[in-house]
Amino acid sequence: MKHLILAVLGTLISLSLQAQKLMDFVIPHGQKTYIYVQPTDAPVTTTALSMLQSDVKAVIEADLVSTDNPSKAKIIAQLEPSLPREGFRFFIENGILHINGADAHGLAYGLLELSRAMGVSPWEWWANCTPDRVRDFVLSYDFIIDQSPAVAYRGIFINDEDWGILPWSGGEIGPATNERIFQLLLRLRANTYWPAMHEVGKPFFTIPGNKEMAHKYGIYIGGSHCEPMATSPATEWALRGEGSYNYVTNDDAVRRFWTSRVDEVKDQEIIYTLGMRGLHDGAMLGADTPEKKKELLQQVIDDQRVILSTHVNTRVSKVPQVFIPYKEVLDIYNSGLDIPEDVTLMWTDDNYGYIRHFPTEEEMFRDGGNGIYYHASYWGRPHDYLWLGTVSPTLMRHQLTEAYMRGVDRMWILNVGDIKPSEYQIEDFFNMAWAGLRRKTDARRQLRMFLKREFGGELADTLTSIMTEHYRLAFIRKPEHMGGTRVEEQDKEFWNQFRPIDDWTTADVVSRVEAYQRLSDAVQSISKNIAPNRRDAYFQLVRYPVQAAAQMNFKFLCPDRTSQAQDSISALTATYNSNPRWRGIMNASPRNLPVFSSVTSPIKYPEPSIAPFTIFSVDDWRPVPKTSELTFNFGDSQLPSLSHSSSRSEITLQFRLLPTHPIEGTRLAFSVSLDGSQPIEIDYQTHDRSEEWKQNVLRNYALRTITIPFTPGRSHTLTFTALTDGVSLQRLDLK
Repeated sequence: MKHLILAVLGTLISLSLQAQKLMDFVIPHGQKTYIYVQPTDAPVTTTALSMLQSDVKAVIEADLVSTDNPSKAKIIAQLEPSLPREGFRFFIENGILHINGADAHGLAYGLLELSRAMGVSPWEWWANCTPDRVRDFVLSYDFIIDQSPAVAYRGIFINDEDWGILPWSGGEIGPATNERIFQLLLRLRANTYWPAMHEVGKPFFTIPGNKEMAHKYGIYIGGSHCEPMATSPATEWALRGEGSYNYVTNDDAVRRFWTSRVDEVKDQEIIYTLGMRGLHDGAMLGADTPEKKKELLQQVIDDQRVILSTHVNTRVSKVPQVFIPYKEVLDIYNSGLDIPEDVTLMWTDDNYGYIRHFPTEEEMFRDGGNGIYYHASYWGRPHDYLWLGTVSPTLMRHQLTEAYMRGVDRMWILNVGDIKPSEYQIEDFFNMAWAGLRRKTDARRQLRMFLKREFGGELADTLTSIMTEHYRLAFIRKPEHMGGTRVEEQDKEFWNQFRPIDDWTTADVVSRVEAYQRLSDAVQSISKNIAPNRRDAYFQLVRYPVQAAAQMNFKFLCPDRTSQAQDSISALTATYNSNPRWRGIMNASPRNLPVFSSVTSPIKYPEPSIAPFTIFSVDDWRPVPKTSELTFNFGDSQLPSLSHSSSRSEITLQFRLLPTHPIEGTRLAFSVSLDGSQPIEIDYQTHDRSEEWKQNVLRNYALRTITIPFTPGRSHTLTFTALTDGVSLQRLDLK
């Protein structure tokens, strides 16, 4: 009997202990909840705790109270160095939430992951995504998270700030603005920032409080290809430089310029950019031949390494450094420039979303690794796109996934212009940088997750369809490119003369106008179904970009609506800027380019000729792996557009392909064969800023047309074969 009692008692104790372990974690409404956060040597953890406390107050109306006694706490956040760098882990035991972080950043991301779980959007301030209030917040006892970043340094570049974020900030991007930016980065699990650098503003490190704010939020400060050694020569050289910014004639003064900044920030978290260009992204002065440019740039980099080893760390390989072969610097790099193994090589897109270079096998395995500098906003040839944030999420995922698969995982930086209205691209970029290839999520699904979080499950599918169509139409032609104009061309006739878009007919115009009208009507209708605390967010994230893009198209495509469309853009922008938080941030005519002015002479499009027979077409492109084949079968009866086909002896094939750049080597090519004939090889890579490249990036396709022998009166098989990696087919027409 005694043994039976002991057995029963043991069972009860075991069940009791098991029940305790299976207790959910709860933050009760209106009550105090204690949290213990292990002290670290970096303030970012304390900063994140403060943000979490504010979130708990806003969402649950409860006080999250810090304690030095872990036994008193319901949330215990502590270091677990065995986790990957900046990683964190959640688990619940006995109703207590444990947040373990690999380091100070890992703890900070873990604390703010709790904010996400409570329904706080990363855009709670930057897009007025006011969180819903809840009574008690509950996490199930089996709630587990184990995450770490796929990319080491993840950040944004504030750029071309002249018309948006700079005037909104009062003419100076100081610590108050930067604190809001750094809060956003922390919520997005980012850690790197390239500050604005145009001459209209003040350099980051010359404004009191900026340096300290970056330290508070654990933000690494870096700089673009033309901002070496934590300086911003475009604005700073005039303030504290001596003589000419020329390393041939004035190297001592240039070294002093760099060294004084390094001395100032050597205890800061800095990623030092190596190399040198001219002021404000001009060509480097002092060398006039390719060989002299290479020799000079090599000397610059060697001298910069000496400065870093002398003033930052004698083990210079431990200092984060990056070299960015951008524009003509890529040619210098390819000529044999010697970049030390510990320096990160940072590649770039062509400013329009197509990555120019992927690491070779040798580059993949460098100690310094590889990075990418990508554009969601751009000022320059052939035409700016600084206004509406319409970069295709599908294209961005396609290109960045390819880069990540080829070893680009040390640093990702996104040029975001003024942040707004590129909110979605920014979040999607950081989601990819955090998850890498561990989470197989396509662009549409990721977009739906974002819209569901911000506007609820009932509207998620409808809004996903709307925004997917919005990005699709903008991929065909960005709103900023609707006038057929170009900027900064040698031929001035491109600057302000509106012209029709190549290959468009009146049928294309009608179809596009109808599509935009449906989108505009839909977002207007849905407005009444948006919760009051998300109406501002809806206007900023959905209604303004969709309706402004629609009106820009109506302005150029509907002769009877040009004036009304211009007025509508002005009215929408005025509504945006009437929000007290955002007064002055949205500019609907950056640089006052002609495309943003009124249309006085409507653009005329030709009537459609006999339409080609399209045998392959997709809304997004179809990647074709190297050596793989696509086959298309058709007969004469399927060629109604080809009049008198029975008497034809040849046929014209027109291919539209994604205008990517070679992934390996220097070739981008496919072959085509009709009815088993000898394959015809077709190359379509472009070089530098050629006329063909300009046409390609404005219309987002490369075009190749060939004429081949054709025997009527039979069925036909067309074989398309990718000869290189990177081939993606959009459309194939027969004429």
